[in-house]
Amino acid sequence: MNYTLHQLQVFLKITQTQSVTKAAEELCLTQPAVSIQLKNLQDQFEIPLTEVVGRKLFITDFGKEIALAAENILNEVYAINYKTMAHKGKLTGRLKISVVSTGKYVMPYFLADFIAQNEGIELMMDVTNRVKVIESLDKNEVDFSLVSVLPDNLKVENIELLENKLFLVANTKSKFTKKIYDKSIFEDLPLIYREQGSGTRLVMERFIEENKLPVRKKMELTSNEAVKQAVIAGLGCSIMPVIGLKNELLHGDLQIIPVKDFPITSVWNLVWMKYKNFSPVAAAFLKYINEQKEAIIYEKFDWFEKF
Repeated sequence: MNYTLHQLQVFLKITQTQSVTKAAEELCLTQPAVSIQLKNLQDQFEIPLTEVVGRKLFITDFGKEIALAAENILNEVYAINYKTMAHKGKLTGRLKISVVSTGKYVMPYFLADFIAQNEGIELMMDVTNRVKVIESLDKNEVDFSLVSVLPDNLKVENIELLENKLFLVANTKSKFTKKIYDKSIFEDLPLIYREQGSGTRLVMERFIEENKLPVRKKMELTSNEAVKQAVIAGLGCSIMPVIGLKNELLHGDLQIIPVKDFPITSVWNLVWMKYKNFSPVAAAFLKYINEQKEAIIYEKFDWFEKF
């Protein structure tokens, strides 16, 4: 046996993503490079690690055992690296955060300088839908989560980071000439929804229900990016967080339709389980957020206040 740590790292990522392509994306490697590492690792075993059925990749039972061993080996390597840095007086360890999909436009700006100042910290950030974010929080799999709607079934504590504004948006080929529209405009607009479990959809549906809006549901898509592209293509309009529309608004691909009582507002919250025992890294990050939040908002989100 002559496998390398890099081969184990690549194989573990393949098992986690169930895809060579996705593993390549997350590891910032090319797909051929990942395929070569998988082949080199497989060549050292007589028993298959993976199998392809149709066009889908599956991990064999033996492969799952190797993946578990690989994870244990890599964790020990990380521990050695952390201990080395700790002896040098540096903050070390993993910071685990789960983020709702639209939160990817928010959370990196609150992390960047903290990670840059502490090279011994390994960031693990999972971007997914709200249901899975709350689930990871409940199972204590993460230190913090970023949500725009606080969970009502968990005992959590939170810090408010940034206002979340949702507007009715359309592509710029459509003409909207009134200074402001009343809510009857929804009778004539095909509306594109996010999927069930999305925080954006939850806020949107609450507003629609409270205001008894006469909406026409056109379609349902599973990511903010998919909704954005569908709106740009002219498939319909949508109610979307402006935080993810900066470039499209500035470049003239999208426009905000002025409607009475808009924007819908909520708040981006950094949340954690009440009574959670923080690691030194998590405690340091929480202290950093409390001290630097206003400066980050002023520096990184000044454009946001114009909408």
